[in-house]
Amino acid sequence: MQPDKAAQIIEKALGKGKFADLYLEETETTYIVYENDRLEKVVTGGDRGAGLRAIYGDFHTAYAYTNELSWEGMSSLAENLASITGPVSQKVKMENIKKVPFPEVKRPPFEESLTTKIDLVKKANRAARGVSSEVAQVKVIYQDVHKKITIANSDGIFIKGERIYTLLAVQVVARRGEIIQTGYEPLGGAIGLEIFEKTPPEEIAIKAARRAVLMLSAPKAPGGTMPVVLSSEAGGTMIHEAVGHGLEADLAEEGFSVYAGKIGEKVASSLITVVDDPTLLYQRGFYQFDDEGVFAQKTILIENGVLKDFLYDRLSAMKAGKESNGHGRRESYRHRPIPRMSNTYIAPGPHTPEEIIRSVDKGLFVKKMGGGQVDTISGNFVFEVTEGYLIENGLLGEPVRGATISGNGPQVLQIIDMVGHDLGFTIGTCGKDGQGVPVSDGQPTLRIPEIVVGGAIGEK
Repeated sequence: MQPDKAAQIIEKALGKGKFADLYLEETETTYIVYENDRLEKVVTGGDRGAGLRAIYGDFHTAYAYTNELSWEGMSSLAENLASITGPVSQKVKMENIKKVPFPEVKRPPFEESLTTKIDLVKKANRAARGVSSEVAQVKVIYQDVHKKITIANSDGIFIKGERIYTLLAVQVVARRGEIIQTGYEPLGGAIGLEIFEKTPPEEIAIKAARRAVLMLSAPKAPGGTMPVVLSSEAGGTMIHEAVGHGLEADLAEEGFSVYAGKIGEKVASSLITVVDDPTLLYQRGFYQFDDEGVFAQKTILIENGVLKDFLYDRLSAMKAGKESNGHGRRESYRHRPIPRMSNTYIAPGPHTPEEIIRSVDKGLFVKKMGGGQVDTISGNFVFEVTEGYLIENGLLGEPVRGATISGNGPQVLQIIDMVGHDLGFTIGTCGKDGQGVPVSDGQPTLRIPEIVVGGAIGEK
């Protein structure tokens, strides 16, 4: 759609409202599932559509979307919103027109053959199966996404860009008698198939399979309150779930977060700085501008323990009398934008991972974290440990299985007393309000001096 046509659509939808925007999207996707030594699913295809939004009155939102991208279809969409926002009363002119090229991608997924992609999942399957005869099941998922996006709004912004994502995930089930353990390992980013040149699919598969097989021999984790060291490989599950969602402005500004009303207050240890940075090139949460046309920027949320900022989209920023800091994201044109994380991490600190482990006499080392649950209002959480080891006399001991860690996110941030100088990221798809968006989460090695570990009490 041309800028002048977009202006006419937005003008009609805006009516007497405060703000209106148009989001156009064209997507190509490949999705492959390889399971039980055969191709279970191969899906390729495209989708295109538009979402039109108006913010009016006391910050109410009217939103509509369509696949009918003709002038008639778009005009009809605008008229539907105009029935809510009122007759045209403001002129809109596109004065800030930009095209933002995506960073260099050496092997764009949409230029690679389907055969090449299927070969990736087959290689991963063979590698996982080859780790041990105790590998019972292997599931490999491949997905790539190519989005072309156009955003225009009543502030006169008209911007075009692209998004490219590639993902491979391997899940392995290992069995020994009645004992069943799983291993999971993903790889992906806002990047092309060159990601597999640095980290081959076989490497990801072997890591997942070895984790599953290792846990077959592991005794049950001891339960109780003890020191826990979170490895930089553990993934940022805790920072994402127990802290990050509470820093999204829609939850925080409306009182649904333990951090509500605490800007400027000390909410964590002085060793803790929390950052959300969508500009990290090729990370899964990378983007150049958000889904409202606001350019991406690094946002320091907590600095040396002090709460500095929240993650804003346009609507939450308008309500707070602020400018958006570029965190309005949506799954697709079918969804309105909401405040979301991108690449969220705890910044590295002054300690080495080795000295952190040496500082613990008896505790748990979490090498890999699994899923869990969190209450953003209280900050309480419980997470699974998919790969953990005992720490005894400052040394890593035997692996243990079945552990969980539970606590309160803000309280844990306040008592962390050692922060490593390393930094590791994991990837995922974050769900909120029925929408999923690609993200990555990171942390250095961390020492929590006291936290509840769920396991077998009194049992090694």
